[in-house]
Parts: sequence; structure tokens; C-alpha cells
Amino acid sequence: MGISHYIKDIGRGKDGARALSREQAADLMGQVLDQQVSDLELGAFCIAMRIKGETPEEMAGFLDATHARLNKVRIGQTPTVVLPSYNGARKLPVLTPLLALLLAREGVAVVVHGAATEDKRVSSQAVFAHLGVTPVDRVGPAEAGQVQFIPTGVLNAGLDRLLAVRRVVGLRNPGHSLVKLMKPCDGPALVVSSYTHPEYLLSMSATFALTGQHALLLRGTEGEPVADARRTPAMDVFKNGQTVRVQNQQEGSLVQVPELPTTDAAATALYTEHVLQGLLPVPGAIALQVQHILREVSP
Repeated sequence: MGISHYIKDIGRGKDGARALSREQAADLMGQVLDQQVSDLELGAFCIAMRIKGETPEEMAGFLDATHARLNKVRIGQTPTVVLPSYNGARKLPVLTPLLALLLAREGVAVVVHGAATEDKRVSSQAVFAHLGVTPVDRVGPAEAGQVQFIPTGVLNAGLDRLLAVRRVVGLRNPGHSLVKLMKPCDGPALVVSSYTHPEYLLSMSATFALTGQHALLLRGTEGEPVADARRTPAMDVFKNGQTVRVQNQQEGSLVQVPELPTTDAAATALYTEHVLQGLLPVPGAIALQVQHILREVSP
């Protein structure tokens, strides 16, 4: 069928564009993920949505299509946490691997998924490599106390193609929000997600509420789903369409700023090992985040 008729609706500019229904959005994204659209159509869709912006109903439709097509992790009865890791480190070290390993140490199964969308940033995958956690080439079952890093292309090749458009046009597209909202599991799991700008707090909150997903949302470190080690952010939990503020933002000045490594992958991995070994303290904000996550996934 093609998606040109949808592009006509969403591509009329910021003021003239019309929002898609949830069903239309699901059909459009389904064709994108099934790789039934041309490169030209895909680029037009990305640019049009970048100008228009996504509504919660559209994101819910995109999620419907995505969840129907992912290669999913088998959960069973294992308490599972999902950490989408796509932004990486630019000014601060990427501590998503530290969060993942702290949770695994508590007996939680941790699914980290991601793709390097910018060459100039240090990715979680690079830090994991120094820690001995290698990316899988096929989706395995969730295992208590284990971290599984799944490249996006293993979950769905069409989704990986959508993210890769950024390398060509230099702009984010709906795929970058989609991967932070999706649950690549066949059963109950807590999605820990993050936003970078206040407008994304509103849109992501509305989407989580609309879809009824179980999630913890915070303003993460440079877009990663881990609390900023320098100051505790607000954290909200979403479940069955309800929202609860479980952590207020830290106000005032810090008495002491924690010593953090450089953004280099090897230095970040060494810091992570030292924290796990008890040679360095767990940053307070991350310790609080771990506590909130464990409360949500405890039987």
C-alpha cells in the first residue's frame, strides 16, 4: 500500500499537519518495521514527524506495531527490568552498565537494548565490552542475576533501519522515542526510561499512561536511563494507567560532588568495577534509583 497518504497528512508543516489515529499510526509503523517502504518514503516520514511532533495516540500506535513485531525476551516468573541505552556519554560517563549490574547483583534479570546512533559518544555497549558483557546475536530468556545486552537489530531489523536515518539526516525521529518506551519482553517487566527535555516528560508520561505500561521515568544522564550521579532527579512510576511520584527532585546545593571517571569507556568500566567491589561508594542518586526499581519488581 505504501505510506504516501500518511505523509500527506503529517507533512503539511507544523500548523497544517494532521495527527494520525492510533490505528493509522500502527499501520504506518508496521510498514516501516516490515521494511516495505522506500528510503525516500522513510526519510520523508522522519522529517515530517520531526516538524510536526508525535501525539501520545500516535506513539501508542507506533508501540502497538512494534510490540507485535519484536523478537521478545521470554520472562516466565523472573523479575525483569528493561534499560534502553541509546544516548551514550558526551560530557558525563555513561553509568547505565553500573545501574544494570547493581540490579543484577540483587537477583533481577536485566535486559539492556541499544544501538550507537552517534559516533562521537561513548556507548553502553563499549563500556560493557570492557566488563565482559558481550552483545547477543539472538534473544535469550531472562535469567535472574544476569545482564543481557541486545542490539536493536536483533530485536527488529526495521527498527534498526529507522534509527539509522539519523546518521544521514542528523535529526532524531520517532524511532528514538519509540525505543525508550517499548518493552521487548513477552511478560511483565519494568521499563526504566528517561527524557532529556521537559517537553518529552509530558509526551512520554502521556504515552505510558495511555498504554498502561509499567515504567519508571526520570530525567536521566544525557538521555540515558540512569540517575545523574551529581543530583537526584524526580522519578515517576506508571502502572495500569496510574502515575505516582516516588522520588522528588533534590533541591539546593550539593555538599560534596562525587568523583566520577572520564567519559572514556575503559575508565568508566574500571570505575564501575570499583563501585561493585565496594572500593568506591554507589552514588546516592543511583542508589535511590535502584531502591525504587527493586520495589517495583519485587513479587
